[in-house]
Order: sequence, then C-alpha cells, then structure tokens
Amino acid sequence: MGKDGGAGSRRRAEGPGDSGRLGDFVAIDFETANAHADSACSVGLVKVAGGRIVETAVHLIRPPTREFRFTFIHGLAWKDVAEADDFGVLWPKISRLFDGAAFLAAHNASFDRNVLKACCAAYGLSCPTLTFQCTVQLARRTWSIYPTKLPDVCRELGIALNHHEALSDALACAEIVLAAGRRQAIAAGTLIADRPPHRTGRARSRHPARTLDV
Repeated sequence: MGKDGGAGSRRRAEGPGDSGRLGDFVAIDFETANAHADSACSVGLVKVAGGRIVETAVHLIRPPTREFRFTFIHGLAWKDVAEADDFGVLWPKISRLFDGAAFLAAHNASFDRNVLKACCAAYGLSCPTLTFQCTVQLARRTWSIYPTKLPDVCRELGIALNHHEALSDALACAEIVLAAGRRQAIAAGTLIADRPPHRTGRARSRHPARTLDV
C-alpha cells in the first residue's frame, strides 16, 4: 500500500465471512489538514464484497492550501503531502472502488460525507450519491456501546486500531459493519454462531501516537 500520492491499493482475499443481509459496501475515512471540509490530506478505503474485504487503498492528498492545523491529531504535515496528488487528480484512481457498492460506511459519517462532497465540489467532480452508514449509530444500535468513539468500539469488539491512520480507521469501520451483519444474521436465524471480527493487526505507521480522539 503506497502512502505517497501514487497508486496505493491492494486487493485482498480474506477468510470466509458472512455480512448477513448487508450489501456490498466501501468503508471510507478522511483525515483533514484543517477545519475546511475540502482540506483532505489522506484517505483510506476498504471495499467489501460478498461479506469479505476484497481491496484496500490508502493515499496521501495535497490539500488546496499549506495550512495544517490538525497535525497533532494525525501526524501529517505539508511536507508529507507536498508531492502527493490533489483530490482532482486522485479521484479517477479511487472512484472505481465505489462501483457496485450499495452504501458507504464511516465512523461519524457526517464528517466523511461532508469532506467527500466538499472535495468533489472543489474540483468540479460528480459526487457519489450512495448513502452513508454511520458506525457510531450502528455500534450503539447493535451493541449499546457507550462512549462510541472509534477506539471504544474497537476495544469492545476486539478490532485492532491505529487511530487517525486513514486505512486503519477504514478497516475498523468495515469490520464493525461486518460484525453487525453477522449479529443481525444470527438474530434472524441465518447463521449458527457468531464469528469474531477478522483481526487485521495493528497498522504500522510512521506517524506519532495521538491521545486526542475526535
């Protein structure tokens, strides 16, 4: 998986899984340079088909300005993205991942939905019209997990997480949706027993550890 602005996707064949009655989807996570929604500086994407993670991608993104206010959250600064593609150049490389998806999944989905819309608008791109499944609401509804920040949910479900690394966050969202699908399938009597989430392992990152959860 590339962490520069170039090709950063990997096709995967995970172990057997069953997402219950959920359709195919893409889990997505953006990190932003500052408070402007069009300042995406990293994106992680996880494509799920047939209840399995089939492809992942992570890319750095050069935002419209050099203003970085959130380095203390995700560890990224202008020097990390200065040579990366801007969103307009990156989009044709990642938009194919949305083909065939029934919905998008994100933790605190309103944030990622707004970033996706703003970045598409900034470069005159057509934004996907797929609905978002929020894994905050899904975790509360399925397991009554409170508080419901991503580290809380991952700790409860035994999902490895390197928080605010875009691919790790997206993988965690995918695993939450899959785990909820399995639980729903059990409730409907379509599975014999629950299966624990696939442990992806702690994502290695050169970025420093962060203590603030947002």
